[in-house]
Amino acid sequence: MSEKYFYEFATRCIHAGQSPDKETGAIMTPIYMSSTYVQEKPGKHKGFEYSRTHNPTRNALQSNIAALEEGKYGFCFSSGCAATSTLLMCLNAGDHIVAVDDLYGGTYRLFTKVFNRMNIQTTFVDLHDPLNLSRAINSNTKLIWVETPTNPMLKLVDIEQICNLAHQHKIKVVVDNTFATPVLQKPLLLGADFVVHSTTKYIGGHSDVIGGAIVTNDDQWAKELYFLSNSIGAIPSPMDCFMLMRGIKTLHLRMERHMENAQEIVRFLTKHPKVESVIYPGLASHPDHQLCLKQMKGPGGMISFIIKGGITAASRFLQSTHLFALAESLGGVESLIEHPAMMTHASIPADKRKQLGISDGLIRLSVGVEDIKDLINDLKNSFY
Repeated sequence: MSEKYFYEFATRCIHAGQSPDKETGAIMTPIYMSSTYVQEKPGKHKGFEYSRTHNPTRNALQSNIAALEEGKYGFCFSSGCAATSTLLMCLNAGDHIVAVDDLYGGTYRLFTKVFNRMNIQTTFVDLHDPLNLSRAINSNTKLIWVETPTNPMLKLVDIEQICNLAHQHKIKVVVDNTFATPVLQKPLLLGADFVVHSTTKYIGGHSDVIGGAIVTNDDQWAKELYFLSNSIGAIPSPMDCFMLMRGIKTLHLRMERHMENAQEIVRFLTKHPKVESVIYPGLASHPDHQLCLKQMKGPGGMISFIIKGGITAASRFLQSTHLFALAESLGGVESLIEHPAMMTHASIPADKRKQLGISDGLIRLSVGVEDIKDLINDLKNSFY
C-alpha cells in the first residue's frame, strides 16, 4: 500500500501493507507456510527464495508497521529482545551506548550481560536533563537508547531534545515505543532514527503471540538490518505475522479504551487511603505531565503505584485480585498486575532498583479493556 501517507491512522491499521489476495480475492493476507519457493531457473524467481530471507506474510506485516510509524523500512523479529539484539549487532566491538536509566529489565540484561561481553559498553543516565547526556557521550558513542514512557517508573524523555543533541554529535537515537505505541507517539517524526517495539504488547494486543519490530528511515542502516535479519535469522513465523496483523486492525480502538479505563483507575487510586502515590503521566502532579501533553496524544494504559505497607501489603494485594491477572507482560485486552522488583525487573540489581525508585511497594498495572466498574471493584476488594 504505497499510498500509506495519504490515509489516516485508523485506515492504515486496517489496510497498510495489505490487499486482497490476487488468486482468490481473500480479504485477509494469506499465511504463507512455506520454507522455500520454486524458481523458474537458477537465480530467477518471483522475489522469494527462502523464508528466512523473505516471506509474503512477513512482508505485509513489516509494511504495515512501517506505515503506522510513518517510516520507510520495517523489520519484524521473533521477539522484542530479538529486535533489540539485531539492532545492537549493527555496532562493533569498542562502541558505546548511552541508555536511559529506567528501562525494561530484558533490555538492561542484554546491555549488561550479553553485549558487554562483545566490548560494547553502556552508560545508564537520567535523560531528563540533557546535561547528563552531554556528560555521558564519548568519542566512541554510537547510539542513544530511549524508552519513553519508561518501564516501570513511567518517566518521559523529551525525544526531540535528545535527538537534536545526539545529532550534533552524529549519534543515532533509538526510541522504544512499546508503551506509547504509534497511536500516541511518533518518534521518527520527532527526530529519532529508529523505533523499536515489543509487538507482543499493545501491537498484538491479545497476549497470544511474541514478536518485535524495528522501523527506520535510514537507507544505510536499513541495508545492515536486512543483512543481519537474514544472517541471524531471528524472524517471526508466518502464523505469528498473521496474528499480529489481526491485532493491529483494532489497535486504535483498543488504545482508546485502555486509556479511558486507566484514567478512571488513576482517579480511584489517588483517593485511596492505602495508596502512598500514583505514577501516571496524565496526572498534573506527574513531573513530566507537560511533556506528555506536548509529545503524546494521551498518557497511555500503564499505571504504577506504591501501596502502603511495603512488600507484605504488596504481596497480599497481588494475590487478591481476580480480573487483574498476576502475570508479566502488558498491553493485552485483559488487565494484568505485577511486582517489578520480583518479576519484570528482577534482573536489575537491588541497589540499582532502589536508586530508580523501584521499591518493594511498587505495583504495575496494565489496564485492559474490560468494563471499568468491574476493574475498580476488583482493585477495591483487594485492599485489606
